[in-house]
Amino acid sequence: MCCKVIFFYCCRFDGLDAMAEHEEFLPHKTGGKKEIHFTDFEGKTSFGMSIFNLSNAIMGSGILGLAFAMSNTGIILFLVLLVFIAILSAYSIHLLLRSAGVVGIRAYEQLGNRAFGPPGKMLAACVITVHNIGAMSSYLFIIKSELPLVIQAFLDKENTGEWFLNGNYLIIIVSAFIILPLALMKQLGYLGYTSGFSLSCMVFFLISVIYKKFNISCPLEDLHHNDSSIAAHHAPTNVTEDFCEAKMFTINSQTAYTVPILAFAFVCHPEVLPIYTELRDATKKRMQSVANISILAMFVMYLLTALFGYLTFYGAVESELLHTYSRVGSGDVLILCVRLAVLVAVTLTVPVVLFPIRRALLQILFPDKPFHWVRHIAIAFCLVFIVNLLVIFVPSIRDIFGIIGATSAPSLIFILPGIFYIRIVPEEQEPLLSRPKIQATCFAALGFIFMVMSLSFIITDWVTGESRSGGGH
Repeated sequence: MCCKVIFFYCCRFDGLDAMAEHEEFLPHKTGGKKEIHFTDFEGKTSFGMSIFNLSNAIMGSGILGLAFAMSNTGIILFLVLLVFIAILSAYSIHLLLRSAGVVGIRAYEQLGNRAFGPPGKMLAACVITVHNIGAMSSYLFIIKSELPLVIQAFLDKENTGEWFLNGNYLIIIVSAFIILPLALMKQLGYLGYTSGFSLSCMVFFLISVIYKKFNISCPLEDLHHNDSSIAAHHAPTNVTEDFCEAKMFTINSQTAYTVPILAFAFVCHPEVLPIYTELRDATKKRMQSVANISILAMFVMYLLTALFGYLTFYGAVESELLHTYSRVGSGDVLILCVRLAVLVAVTLTVPVVLFPIRRALLQILFPDKPFHWVRHIAIAFCLVFIVNLLVIFVPSIRDIFGIIGATSAPSLIFILPGIFYIRIVPEEQEPLLSRPKIQATCFAALGFIFMVMSLSFIITDWVTGESRSGGGH
Protein backbone atom coordinates (compact mmCIF):
# COMPACT_ATOMS: atom_id res chain seq x y z
CA MET A 1 0.00 0.00 0.00
CA CYS A 2 2.85 2.36 0.91
CA CYS A 3 4.54 1.80 -2.47
CA LYS A 4 1.30 2.31 -4.39
CA VAL A 5 0.63 5.66 -2.76
CA ILE A 6 4.21 6.82 -3.33
CA PHE A 7 4.11 5.91 -7.01
CA PHE A 8 0.71 7.56 -7.42
CA TYR A 9 2.16 10.94 -6.50
CA CYS A 10 5.36 10.38 -8.42
CA CYS A 11 3.99 9.33 -11.79
CA ARG A 12 0.97 11.59 -12.15
CA PHE A 13 2.70 14.36 -14.10
CA ASP A 14 5.37 12.38 -15.94
CA GLY A 15 4.07 13.32 -19.39
CA LEU A 16 3.88 16.99 -18.55
CA ASP A 17 7.28 16.96 -16.83
CA ALA A 18 8.94 15.40 -19.87
CA MET A 19 7.83 18.43 -21.86
CA ALA A 20 8.62 20.84 -19.04
CA GLU A 21 12.22 19.72 -18.81
CA HIS A 22 12.80 20.97 -22.33
CA GLU A 23 10.70 24.11 -22.22
CA GLU A 24 10.33 26.93 -19.71
CA PHE A 25 6.84 28.08 -18.85
CA LEU A 26 7.72 31.19 -16.85
CA PRO A 27 9.13 34.18 -18.74
CA HIS A 28 12.05 35.85 -17.02
CA LYS A 29 14.75 38.39 -17.65
CA THR A 30 18.22 37.02 -18.04
CA GLY A 31 20.05 40.32 -18.49
CA GLY A 32 21.68 39.08 -21.67
CA LYS A 33 23.16 36.01 -19.97
CA LYS A 34 22.08 32.46 -20.57
CA GLU A 35 20.95 30.77 -17.35
CA ILE A 36 22.46 27.40 -16.60
CA HIS A 37 19.79 24.69 -16.54
CA PHE A 38 20.10 21.14 -15.41
CA THR A 39 19.19 20.10 -18.95
CA ASP A 40 22.38 21.83 -20.13
CA PHE A 41 24.50 19.51 -17.97
CA GLU A 42 25.17 15.98 -19.15
CA GLY A 43 25.15 13.81 -16.05
CA LYS A 44 27.50 10.86 -15.86
CA THR A 45 26.38 9.14 -12.64
CA SER A 46 24.66 5.79 -13.08
CA PHE A 47 21.23 4.97 -11.72
CA GLY A 48 22.66 2.63 -9.08
CA MET A 49 25.31 5.08 -7.86
CA SER A 50 22.64 7.78 -7.56
CA ILE A 51 20.60 5.45 -5.36
CA PHE A 52 23.64 4.84 -3.17
CA ASN A 53 24.28 8.57 -2.79
CA LEU A 54 20.68 9.48 -1.98
CA SER A 55 20.27 6.53 0.39
CA ASN A 56 23.46 7.57 2.15
CA ALA A 57 22.12 11.12 2.40
CA ILE A 58 18.90 9.81 3.99
CA MET A 59 20.70 7.46 6.36
CA GLY A 60 21.71 9.35 9.48
CA SER A 61 22.72 8.77 13.06
CA GLY A 62 19.01 8.87 13.92
CA ILE A 63 18.75 5.17 13.06
CA LEU A 64 20.36 4.50 16.44
CA GLY A 65 17.37 6.09 18.19
CA LEU A 66 14.52 4.38 16.35
CA ALA A 67 14.24 1.39 18.71
CA PHE A 68 13.82 3.87 21.57
CA ALA A 69 11.14 5.66 19.55
CA MET A 70 9.30 2.37 19.00
CA SER A 71 9.39 1.65 22.74
CA ASN A 72 7.49 4.93 23.27
CA THR A 73 4.83 4.35 20.59
CA GLY A 74 4.36 0.62 20.32
CA ILE A 75 4.92 -1.45 17.17
CA ILE A 76 1.63 -0.61 15.41
CA LEU A 77 1.74 3.16 15.97
CA PHE A 78 5.43 3.29 15.00
CA LEU A 79 4.71 1.43 11.74
CA VAL A 80 1.84 3.80 10.90
CA LEU A 81 4.00 6.87 11.56
CA LEU A 82 6.93 5.46 9.58
CA VAL A 83 4.72 4.75 6.53
CA PHE A 84 3.17 8.21 6.86
CA ILE A 85 6.54 10.01 6.95
CA ALA A 86 7.97 7.91 4.07
CA ILE A 87 5.01 8.79 1.83
CA LEU A 88 5.29 12.47 2.74
CA SER A 89 9.02 12.44 1.95
CA ALA A 90 8.42 10.90 -1.48
CA TYR A 91 5.66 13.46 -2.16
CA SER A 92 7.99 16.26 -1.06
CA ILE A 93 10.66 15.13 -3.55
CA HIS A 94 7.93 14.95 -6.21
CA LEU A 95 7.12 18.63 -5.57
CA LEU A 96 10.80 19.58 -5.80
CA LEU A 97 11.35 17.69 -9.06
CA ARG A 98 8.11 19.03 -10.52
CA SER A 99 9.15 22.61 -9.75
CA ALA A 100 12.64 22.01 -11.14
CA GLY A 101 11.19 20.48 -14.31
CA VAL A 102 8.88 23.42 -14.96
CA VAL A 103 11.61 26.07 -14.88
CA GLY A 104 14.62 23.99 -15.91
CA ILE A 105 16.64 24.84 -12.80
CA ARG A 106 18.96 22.42 -11.07
CA ALA A 107 19.68 24.12 -7.72
CA TYR A 108 17.46 24.38 -4.62
CA GLU A 109 18.64 27.97 -4.15
CA GLN A 110 17.66 28.92 -7.70
CA LEU A 111 14.18 27.52 -7.12
CA GLY A 112 13.95 29.95 -4.18
CA ASN A 113 15.15 32.75 -6.45
CA ARG A 114 12.53 31.93 -9.08
CA ALA A 115 9.77 31.69 -6.49
CA PHE A 116 10.55 34.73 -4.31
CA GLY A 117 13.52 36.51 -5.86
CA PRO A 118 16.83 37.09 -4.00
CA PRO A 119 15.21 36.71 -0.52
CA GLY A 120 13.95 33.25 -1.49
CA LYS A 121 17.38 32.29 -2.80
CA MET A 122 19.04 33.49 0.39
CA LEU A 123 16.47 31.70 2.58
CA ALA A 124 16.94 28.35 0.83
CA ALA A 125 20.73 28.65 0.90
CA CYS A 126 20.78 29.57 4.60
CA VAL A 127 18.42 26.75 5.60
CA ILE A 128 20.50 24.18 3.69
CA THR A 129 23.77 25.51 5.10
CA VAL A 130 22.60 25.61 8.71
CA HIS A 131 20.93 22.20 8.57
CA ASN A 132 23.83 20.39 6.92
CA ILE A 133 26.45 22.00 9.17
CA GLY A 134 24.39 20.72 12.10
CA ALA A 135 24.27 17.26 10.51
CA MET A 136 28.03 17.23 9.85
CA SER A 137 28.69 18.31 13.43
CA SER A 138 26.45 15.57 14.83
CA TYR A 139 28.35 12.95 12.80
CA LEU A 140 31.71 14.25 14.02
CA PHE A 141 30.40 14.25 17.59
CA ILE A 142 29.73 10.51 17.18
CA ILE A 143 33.29 10.02 15.92
CA LYS A 144 34.66 12.08 18.82
CA SER A 145 32.84 10.04 21.46
CA GLU A 146 32.88 6.53 19.95
CA LEU A 147 36.24 6.22 18.14
CA PRO A 148 38.39 6.50 21.33
CA LEU A 149 36.30 3.73 22.92
CA VAL A 150 36.72 1.48 19.88
CA ILE A 151 40.50 2.03 19.78
CA GLN A 152 40.69 1.48 23.52
CA ALA A 153 38.79 -1.82 23.19
CA PHE A 154 40.99 -3.04 20.32
CA LEU A 155 44.17 -2.19 22.27
CA ASP A 156 42.66 -3.65 25.47
CA LYS A 157 43.99 -0.86 27.66
CA GLU A 158 42.73 1.91 29.91
CA ASN A 159 42.60 5.50 28.72
CA THR A 160 45.51 7.13 30.54
CA GLY A 161 45.63 10.28 28.45
CA GLU A 162 47.41 9.09 25.31
CA TRP A 163 46.93 11.40 22.34
CA PHE A 164 45.51 8.63 20.15
CA LEU A 165 42.67 8.17 22.65
CA ASN A 166 41.78 11.86 22.62
CA GLY A 167 38.57 12.45 20.63
CA ASN A 168 39.60 15.98 19.60
CA TYR A 169 42.79 14.75 17.96
CA LEU A 170 40.98 11.85 16.32
CA ILE A 171 38.35 13.98 14.59
CA ILE A 172 41.10 16.24 13.20
CA ILE A 173 42.94 13.19 11.83
CA VAL A 174 39.76 11.66 10.37
CA SER A 175 38.74 15.01 8.85
CA ALA A 176 42.18 15.63 7.32
CA PHE A 177 42.85 12.17 5.89
CA ILE A 178 39.37 10.83 5.03
CA ILE A 179 36.64 13.48 4.96
CA LEU A 180 38.50 16.36 3.28
CA PRO A 181 39.99 14.30 0.38
CA LEU A 182 36.52 12.88 -0.38
CA ALA A 183 34.97 16.36 -0.13
CA LEU A 184 37.42 17.61 -2.79
CA MET A 185 35.85 15.41 -5.46
CA LYS A 186 34.58 17.54 -8.32
CA GLN A 187 31.21 15.79 -8.61
CA LEU A 188 28.94 14.18 -6.06
CA GLY A 189 28.54 11.14 -8.28
CA TYR A 190 32.12 10.07 -7.57
CA LEU A 191 31.11 9.38 -3.98
CA GLY A 192 28.77 6.60 -5.10
CA TYR A 193 31.38 3.96 -4.24
CA THR A 194 32.01 5.28 -0.72
CA SER A 195 28.26 5.69 -0.24
CA GLY A 196 27.77 2.06 -1.24
CA PHE A 197 30.39 0.98 1.29
CA SER A 198 28.79 3.18 3.95
CA LEU A 199 25.43 1.53 3.34
CA SER A 200 27.10 -1.90 3.50
CA CYS A 201 28.35 -1.01 6.98
CA MET A 202 24.83 -0.10 8.05
CA VAL A 203 23.49 -3.37 6.57
CA PHE A 204 26.07 -5.17 8.73
CA PHE A 205 24.76 -3.16 11.69
CA LEU A 206 21.21 -4.27 10.86
CA ILE A 207 22.19 -7.95 10.50
CA SER A 208 23.97 -7.77 13.86
CA VAL A 209 20.89 -6.26 15.52
CA ILE A 210 18.75 -9.10 14.15
CA TYR A 211 21.32 -11.72 15.23
CA LYS A 212 21.60 -10.31 18.75
CA LYS A 213 17.83 -10.53 19.19
CA PHE A 214 18.21 -14.31 19.44
CA ASN A 215 21.30 -14.22 21.66
CA ILE A 216 20.31 -11.79 24.41
CA SER A 217 17.77 -12.79 27.00
CA CYS A 218 15.42 -10.34 28.66
CA PRO A 219 15.60 -8.95 31.28
CA LEU A 220 19.18 -7.69 31.30
CA GLU A 221 21.18 -8.44 34.42
CA ASP A 222 21.34 -4.78 35.45
CA LEU A 223 17.67 -4.05 34.69
CA HIS A 224 16.70 -3.66 38.34
CA HIS A 225 19.45 -1.06 38.87
CA ASN A 226 18.20 1.17 36.07
CA ASP A 227 14.56 0.87 36.95
CA SER A 228 14.54 1.05 40.72
CA SER A 229 12.52 4.27 40.51
CA ILE A 230 9.74 2.43 38.71
CA ALA A 231 9.64 -0.26 41.35
CA ALA A 232 9.42 2.41 44.02
CA HIS A 233 6.26 3.87 42.49
CA HIS A 234 4.48 0.62 41.75
CA ALA A 235 3.55 -2.48 43.67
CA PRO A 236 6.46 -4.93 43.71
CA THR A 237 4.65 -7.49 41.60
CA ASN A 238 6.77 -8.12 38.50
CA VAL A 239 8.65 -5.22 36.93
CA THR A 240 10.31 -7.46 34.33
CA GLU A 241 6.97 -8.45 32.82
CA ASP A 242 6.37 -4.84 31.85
CA PHE A 243 9.84 -4.50 30.33
CA CYS A 244 9.99 -7.81 28.50
CA GLU A 245 6.63 -7.57 26.77
CA ALA A 246 6.23 -6.02 23.32
CA LYS A 247 3.59 -3.31 23.24
CA MET A 248 1.52 -2.83 20.10
CA PHE A 249 0.32 0.65 21.01
CA THR A 250 1.41 2.94 23.83
CA ILE A 251 1.37 6.64 24.70
CA ASN A 252 3.67 8.34 27.20
CA SER A 253 5.53 11.62 27.72
CA GLN A 254 8.14 10.70 25.07
CA THR A 255 5.69 9.64 22.35
CA ALA A 256 5.32 13.16 20.94
CA TYR A 257 9.02 13.15 20.03
CA THR A 258 8.60 10.28 17.59
CA VAL A 259 7.14 12.29 14.69
CA PRO A 260 9.99 14.85 14.60
CA ILE A 261 12.56 12.04 14.99
CA LEU A 262 11.12 10.12 12.03
CA ALA A 263 10.73 13.28 9.94
CA PHE A 264 14.37 14.22 10.48
CA ALA A 265 15.43 10.63 9.67
CA PHE A 266 14.20 11.10 6.06
CA VAL A 267 15.81 14.51 5.38
CA CYS A 268 17.76 14.27 2.11
CA HIS A 269 16.25 17.14 0.17
CA PRO A 270 19.35 19.36 -0.19
CA GLU A 271 21.04 16.46 -2.01
CA VAL A 272 18.13 15.64 -4.34
CA LEU A 273 18.74 18.29 -7.02
CA PRO A 274 22.56 17.88 -7.08
CA ILE A 275 22.08 14.13 -7.56
CA TYR A 276 19.39 14.85 -10.19
CA THR A 277 21.85 17.09 -12.03
CA GLU A 278 24.53 14.41 -12.20
CA LEU A 279 22.17 11.52 -13.05
CA ARG A 280 22.82 9.97 -16.43
CA ASP A 281 19.85 10.36 -18.83
CA ALA A 282 18.16 12.57 -16.23
CA THR A 283 14.38 12.86 -16.35
CA LYS A 284 11.89 13.58 -13.60
CA LYS A 285 10.55 10.03 -13.77
CA ARG A 286 14.04 8.51 -13.58
CA MET A 287 15.05 10.68 -10.60
CA GLN A 288 11.76 9.99 -8.84
CA SER A 289 12.52 6.28 -9.21
CA VAL A 290 15.91 6.91 -7.56
CA ALA A 291 14.11 8.68 -4.70
CA ASN A 292 11.42 5.98 -4.36
CA ILE A 293 13.93 3.12 -4.20
CA SER A 294 16.13 5.02 -1.74
CA ILE A 295 13.21 5.88 0.55
CA LEU A 296 11.85 2.33 0.36
CA ALA A 297 15.27 0.85 1.18
CA MET A 298 15.68 3.17 4.17
CA PHE A 299 12.10 2.46 5.23
CA VAL A 300 12.91 -1.26 5.42
CA MET A 301 16.21 -0.65 7.25
CA TYR A 302 14.60 1.74 9.73
CA LEU A 303 11.71 -0.63 10.43
CA LEU A 304 13.87 -3.72 10.92
CA THR A 305 16.42 -1.90 13.08
CA ALA A 306 13.72 -0.43 15.29
CA LEU A 307 11.76 -3.67 15.51
CA PHE A 308 14.61 -6.04 16.38
CA GLY A 309 16.32 -3.51 18.61
CA TYR A 310 13.08 -3.04 20.53
CA LEU A 311 12.32 -6.78 20.68
CA THR A 312 15.80 -7.35 22.14
CA PHE A 313 15.56 -4.93 25.06
CA TYR A 314 11.86 -3.97 25.19
CA GLY A 315 11.32 -1.32 27.87
CA ALA A 316 15.03 -1.24 28.75
CA VAL A 317 16.14 0.09 25.35
CA GLU A 318 18.11 3.32 25.59
CA SER A 319 17.91 6.37 23.35
CA GLU A 320 21.17 5.29 21.65
CA LEU A 321 20.92 1.62 20.69
CA LEU A 322 24.66 0.89 20.78
CA HIS A 323 24.82 2.10 24.39
CA THR A 324 22.21 -0.51 25.28
CA TYR A 325 24.34 -3.28 23.79
CA SER A 326 27.33 -2.13 25.86
CA ARG A 327 25.35 -3.12 28.96
CA VAL A 328 25.40 -6.74 27.76
CA GLY A 329 29.19 -6.90 27.76
CA SER A 330 31.92 -4.50 26.72
CA GLY A 331 34.08 -7.37 25.44
CA ASP A 332 31.59 -8.52 22.80
CA VAL A 333 33.62 -8.69 19.57
CA LEU A 334 30.56 -8.47 17.32
CA ILE A 335 29.28 -5.31 19.03
CA LEU A 336 32.77 -3.85 18.80
CA CYS A 337 32.78 -4.50 15.05
CA VAL A 338 29.30 -2.98 14.78
CA ARG A 339 30.54 0.18 16.52
CA LEU A 340 33.40 0.37 14.04
CA ALA A 341 31.03 -0.16 11.10
CA VAL A 342 28.74 2.65 12.31
CA LEU A 343 31.77 4.94 12.67
CA VAL A 344 32.85 4.15 9.09
CA ALA A 345 29.31 4.77 7.80
CA VAL A 346 29.05 8.09 9.63
CA THR A 347 32.49 9.20 8.42
CA LEU A 348 31.70 8.44 4.77
CA THR A 349 28.38 10.30 5.00
CA VAL A 350 29.98 13.63 5.95
CA PRO A 351 31.36 14.42 2.43
CA VAL A 352 27.94 13.74 0.87
CA VAL A 353 26.36 16.21 3.30
CA LEU A 354 29.08 18.80 2.57
CA PHE A 355 28.36 19.03 -1.17
CA PRO A 356 24.98 20.86 -0.85
CA ILE A 357 26.53 23.38 1.60
CA ARG A 358 29.27 24.21 -0.89
CA ARG A 359 26.73 24.52 -3.68
CA ALA A 360 24.60 26.85 -1.53
CA LEU A 361 27.59 29.05 -0.69
CA LEU A 362 28.61 29.19 -4.34
CA GLN A 363 25.07 30.26 -5.26
CA ILE A 364 25.23 33.11 -2.71
CA LEU A 365 28.84 34.29 -3.12
CA PHE A 366 29.72 33.39 -6.72
CA PRO A 367 26.44 32.90 -8.62
CA ASP A 368 27.81 33.70 -12.09
CA LYS A 369 31.29 32.22 -11.77
CA PRO A 370 32.29 29.01 -13.57
CA PHE A 371 33.81 26.10 -11.70
CA HIS A 372 37.23 26.84 -10.24
CA TRP A 373 39.36 24.41 -8.25
CA VAL A 374 40.66 27.07 -5.84
CA ARG A 375 37.12 28.05 -4.75
CA HIS A 376 36.06 24.41 -4.68
CA ILE A 377 38.94 23.39 -2.38
CA ALA A 378 38.86 26.54 -0.22
CA ILE A 379 35.16 26.23 0.63
CA ALA A 380 35.53 22.54 1.51
CA PHE A 381 38.54 23.24 3.73
CA CYS A 382 36.79 26.13 5.51
CA LEU A 383 33.64 24.07 6.13
CA VAL A 384 35.57 21.12 7.56
CA PHE A 385 37.65 23.53 9.68
CA ILE A 386 34.58 25.32 11.08
CA VAL A 387 32.75 22.08 11.89
CA ASN A 388 35.85 20.74 13.65
CA LEU A 389 36.03 23.90 15.77
CA LEU A 390 32.36 23.52 16.70
CA VAL A 391 32.79 19.92 17.76
CA ILE A 392 35.99 20.58 19.72
CA PHE A 393 35.12 23.80 21.54
CA VAL A 394 31.34 23.60 22.02
CA PRO A 395 30.76 20.47 24.11
CA SER A 396 27.12 21.26 24.98
CA ILE A 397 25.89 22.13 21.51
CA ARG A 398 22.95 19.69 21.65
CA ASP A 399 20.34 22.36 22.36
CA ILE A 400 21.58 24.47 19.45
CA PHE A 401 21.30 21.45 17.16
CA GLY A 402 17.81 20.87 18.54
CA ILE A 403 16.73 24.34 17.45
CA ILE A 404 18.40 23.88 14.06
CA GLY A 405 16.70 20.53 13.52
CA ALA A 406 13.32 21.80 14.67
CA THR A 407 13.39 24.67 12.17
CA SER A 408 15.45 23.53 9.19
CA ALA A 409 14.21 19.95 8.80
CA PRO A 410 10.48 20.86 8.52
CA SER A 411 11.47 23.70 6.17
CA LEU A 412 13.42 21.40 3.85
CA ILE A 413 10.90 18.55 3.86
CA PHE A 414 7.56 20.35 3.94
CA ILE A 415 7.52 24.14 3.82
CA LEU A 416 9.94 25.09 1.04
CA PRO A 417 8.95 22.36 -1.47
CA GLY A 418 5.27 23.21 -0.91
CA ILE A 419 5.53 26.99 -1.31
CA PHE A 420 8.01 26.71 -4.21
CA TYR A 421 5.56 24.47 -6.05
CA ILE A 422 2.67 26.90 -5.46
CA ARG A 423 4.69 29.87 -6.70
CA ILE A 424 6.56 28.26 -9.61
CA VAL A 425 3.95 26.13 -11.39
CA PRO A 426 1.99 28.58 -13.61
CA GLU A 427 -1.69 29.18 -12.86
CA GLU A 428 -2.61 28.47 -16.47
CA GLN A 429 -1.42 24.91 -15.86
CA GLU A 430 -2.72 24.54 -12.33
CA PRO A 431 -5.01 27.20 -10.83
CA LEU A 432 -4.46 28.18 -7.23
CA LEU A 433 -7.56 26.22 -6.17
CA SER A 434 -6.63 23.09 -8.13
CA ARG A 435 -6.19 19.89 -6.16
CA PRO A 436 -2.37 19.68 -6.58
CA LYS A 437 -1.87 23.22 -5.25
CA ILE A 438 -4.32 22.71 -2.40
CA GLN A 439 -2.38 19.56 -1.48
CA ALA A 440 0.89 21.52 -1.63
CA THR A 441 -0.62 24.23 0.60
CA CYS A 442 -1.74 21.67 3.18
CA PHE A 443 1.70 20.06 2.95
CA ALA A 444 3.45 23.37 3.75
CA ALA A 445 0.98 24.01 6.60
CA LEU A 446 1.82 20.57 8.02
CA GLY A 447 5.47 21.63 8.05
CA PHE A 448 4.61 24.70 10.14
CA ILE A 449 2.73 22.47 12.58
CA PHE A 450 5.74 20.14 12.87
CA MET A 451 8.03 23.13 13.42
CA VAL A 452 5.87 24.62 16.18
CA MET A 453 5.48 21.19 17.77
CA SER A 454 9.22 20.47 17.76
CA LEU A 455 10.11 23.89 19.14
CA SER A 456 7.49 23.47 21.85
CA PHE A 457 9.06 20.18 22.97
CA ILE A 458 12.53 21.75 23.15
CA ILE A 459 11.35 24.82 25.05
CA THR A 460 9.39 22.59 27.43
CA ASP A 461 12.56 20.62 28.12
CA TRP A 462 14.48 23.83 28.83
CA VAL A 463 11.78 25.13 31.17
CA THR A 464 11.24 21.88 33.08
CA GLY A 465 14.92 20.93 33.05
CA GLU A 466 14.16 17.40 31.91
CA SER A 467 16.64 15.50 29.82
CA ARG A 468 15.03 13.87 26.81
CA SER A 469 16.67 12.28 23.88
CA GLY A 470 15.79 10.30 20.83
CA GLY A 471 18.27 10.80 18.03
CA GLY A 472 18.65 13.10 15.11
CA HIS A 473 19.53 12.92 11.50
